[in-house]
Amino acid sequence: MMFRTRSSFLAASIAPLLAINAYAFESGKRIEIAGPVSAQIIRVIDGDTILVAAKPWPQQTMEVYVRLRGIDAPELKSSCAATRDAGRQARAALTDLTRDQHDIQLMRISGDKYFGRVVADISFSDGRNPAQEMLSAGYVAPYDGGHKKESCSSLW
Repeated sequence: MMFRTRSSFLAASIAPLLAINAYAFESGKRIEIAGPVSAQIIRVIDGDTILVAAKPWPQQTMEVYVRLRGIDAPELKSSCAATRDAGRQARAALTDLTRDQHDIQLMRISGDKYFGRVVADISFSDGRNPAQEMLSAGYVAPYDGGHKKESCSSLW
């Protein structure tokens, strides 16, 4: 009898959460966490993605890939040699930019279109935004989540 009561309670507790997620998914809305969430950079993946150890709750750490909101770096796996070279330069620039940044803040965190990655605004402890710095230096292009150009004669 105790088991049945616990199962009913658990089902009743989870149902509203599932309904909210289903509504957000069906309505096309992305759930966004305002943050800030503290994190430490583990490594740079490419010119617009990093792997971090995020600390969303006390005594809890999780590794997550974070795409820097608002930018698009040249693809490292492009069929175009010039794009691959530009991608390597963008990754090296982001690596240099983040080298001495131990603690960062993630804000406006939302799911990405690819499973296992989030999109977020990132702020260094001194207030700088690495996405804006990469954009200002010309290593990346602005990106709003739409379709990307896949041409060897593009910006890169």
